[in-house]
Amino acid sequence: MTHSTLSAITLYPVKSLAGISVPRWPVTKTGLQYDRKWMLIDKSAQFLSQRKLPQMALIKTALTDSHLILSAPGMENLSLPLTPVDGDIITSTIWHDRCEARSASLEADHWLSHFLKQDCRLVYQPDGMIRPVDPDYGSDTDTVAFSDGFPFLIISENSLASLNRDMRLNLPMTRFRPNLVISGCPGYAEDSWREISIGAIDFRLPKPCSRCSVPTIDPDTAQTGKEPLATLNRIRKWQNKVYFGQNALHNQCGILTVGDTVVVKVAGAKQPPI
Repeated sequence: MTHSTLSAITLYPVKSLAGISVPRWPVTKTGLQYDRKWMLIDKSAQFLSQRKLPQMALIKTALTDSHLILSAPGMENLSLPLTPVDGDIITSTIWHDRCEARSASLEADHWLSHFLKQDCRLVYQPDGMIRPVDPDYGSDTDTVAFSDGFPFLIISENSLASLNRDMRLNLPMTRFRPNLVISGCPGYAEDSWREISIGAIDFRLPKPCSRCSVPTIDPDTAQTGKEPLATLNRIRKWQNKVYFGQNALHNQCGILTVGDTVVVKVAGAKQPPI
């Protein structure tokens, strides 16, 4: 008898920059520790992403015990403290949310603006600044850092395998930027999951993830193409959006480890219903 397990954990310290795959990682109130704790904003304090600046994909991130390290082609590595102690408070916008953030570093602003050829600032979310999850999908105690709206994105390995068969391609999971990847379940099984446990942590899956142009960007080159959106538009379109993966909220803090058993506690109708 097969069983489902957690096969990959990835955090993205800076929104829309490259992620870090880890074998074991703490889960905090807002999701994976340091996940989307930083983000880039423009002069209007609007968040920046690969949707506007595909070359953001080329900036790599790394973490030490005390620093966030950014690296990019042709640039000296940039080291930033994990727990900055000052910075201006900036009211920043992520989609329809307005949330307070603090400026991270003038050096980082110059470094990023130079590489991206776009004036931008790096901001971070101190622990005391709270951003609630959309109350239509979460409880009043659910919070999130600078991800689009939810602490976690979950995708199964076989969902990507099925999509790749339909595309006749072999796109990597990094295109879709999940936090948690699940093995040992059928393709698109996660569409019907409502409540699951991974190890000792319980998750709610309230909403499928609608996809934008980011998965069309090759994370190694920042070049864009038609896939996977062309195929998703054909096979995964519902109410004028395309969906791949499931957003998730967690009920407890704790530790996730690759190899943790995944248990489906509550299943329901497929979302999206296609």
